[in-house]
Amino acid sequence: MSNILLSIKGLSASVDGEKILDNINLDIRKGETHVLMGPNGAGKSTLGNVLMGNPVYKVESGSILFNGEEIVGESTDKRANRGMFLSFQNPLEVPGLGLDSFIRNAKRQQTGKPVKIFQFKKELEETMKLLNMDHSYADRDLNVGFSGGEKKKAEILQLLMLNPTFAILDETDSGLDVDAVKTVSKGVEEFQKNGDKALLIITHSTRILESLKVDHTHILVSGHIVKSGDGSLVDEINEHGFESYM
Repeated sequence: MSNILLSIKGLSASVDGEKILDNINLDIRKGETHVLMGPNGAGKSTLGNVLMGNPVYKVESGSILFNGEEIVGESTDKRANRGMFLSFQNPLEVPGLGLDSFIRNAKRQQTGKPVKIFQFKKELEETMKLLNMDHSYADRDLNVGFSGGEKKKAEILQLLMLNPTFAILDETDSGLDVDAVKTVSKGVEEFQKNGDKALLIITHSTRILESLKVDHTHILVSGHIVKSGDGSLVDEINEHGFESYM
């Protein structure tokens, strides 16, 4: 039986009639961490949004198989229920919806079963401690008044609490100071411990990767994957940048 979790074949996508992704091919296996890098405007975030079914983006051709099943055309909530997760580059503020209520409701949607409150509260407290988050944030409106670092920690908190099969982290280290990057990396490391999970880390920086195990690295330029390699490709990018691939 194949251990390919996500298979992208000949994927092209557009937004407002402009093609952003062109013939993307990528297989991600269980237990793997893939890194997608490239200059600003290359289409990195577009790929994450297309994989999660953001209706703003139109799939022009190709297929996306998740656990062997075609998901092109499925809504975002159905993909989430299958075990897919996307952390946002710029997390939205949602007044009137507490962080803990948001995660609890998401878990109920994910499993289709009631959430045991005591067990949930205990797990939430332990996970927030891991991320050095003040527990008072659990009762605050989602991302409202959060600093940039706290918003990103809240995204990783959701990742660990929802425990998806496949996670896409879009510029999770963007705008974070050194200490916040270390904390977020610690949360990502915790997620990596389960060998059945897989990660796609989208970034134009490498700070978040310093303490993480990277299996495959891909460079995206103008909607094309122009080079793929192992974790050592990250070091090559650090030394030479993206100019030679453009």
